[in-house]
Amino acid sequence: MKKHISTIITVIVFVTGLSLLLYPTVSNYWNSLHQTKAVANYSDAMEKMDKQKKQDAIDAAKAYNEALLSNAGRFTPTEEELDTYKSLLNADSTGMMGYIEIPEIRCELAIYHTVDESVLQVGIGHLEGSSLPIGGSGTHCVLSGHRGLPSAQLFTKLDRLKKGDIFTLHVYDQVLTYEVDQIAIVEPEDYGLLQIEEGQDLCTLFTCTPYGINTHRLLVRGHRIENRAGSDVRVTSDAAKVSSALVAVCIAIPLLIISFLVADRSASRSKKKNKKFHTSHEGWVFAAPHDFPLSCRQKISWNS
Repeated sequence: MKKHISTIITVIVFVTGLSLLLYPTVSNYWNSLHQTKAVANYSDAMEKMDKQKKQDAIDAAKAYNEALLSNAGRFTPTEEELDTYKSLLNADSTGMMGYIEIPEIRCELAIYHTVDESVLQVGIGHLEGSSLPIGGSGTHCVLSGHRGLPSAQLFTKLDRLKKGDIFTLHVYDQVLTYEVDQIAIVEPEDYGLLQIEEGQDLCTLFTCTPYGINTHRLLVRGHRIENRAGSDVRVTSDAAKVSSALVAVCIAIPLLIISFLVADRSASRSKKKNKKFHTSHEGWVFAAPHDFPLSCRQKISWNS
């Protein structure tokens, strides 16, 4: 009985340790599947939406962006302004505006209203008070994402981008392409580089830095350029592709556990079988007299 308890404890410890080791990989993969599904649902909603409704949504967003130019306190909106903001570009009532693709770091993520923590845990947030992501002269859209989360990759690799790299925003059937032209590190409360510039069409991606310390903000800014060939075709996210390494691990874990349990059970059966043919007396083990001649008696082991 003690042997069985020890085996169970060993298996539990093994499985627990392995689960903790695999949690980041499996959790990130699960989050990626969620992102893929969100993007697919959004694309379906856009296909089904009436063209006039799409145009009305874009027109309302343009009016909002124009009003921001004269709003000095745009980064600290009132409750009424916040409600108006959340009602714009909200086709399916999930708060998803569109999605962003960053080819250089193989990233495709849903964009949601606000930079609330609940949003940043699952996707990319749009900073309230910045221009809505529809482009146009005199606009500056700001998007934020976490990095280093154990449950999702998000903007973890944003620091790998360099000047000249591109990223695209997909919003209400519009594809907006931006080329990185500025990379900076600023204090958390420094909004200087997020201001709207006259005549410019800008988009800034920002996240925490340094990695794991998060005392500053990394800003990666891009300016609008012409769409490149094929940029209007959505490529299936890497999240939809099953990692061979993950599959191998998922197969190996149950096989290891099963092998361990089978080996332990075989060892237990072997011990029980041996006990049927041997008896112990005062530290001496003898062959059963009805099975073997007395001359076969021999000292085997000392039972303490």
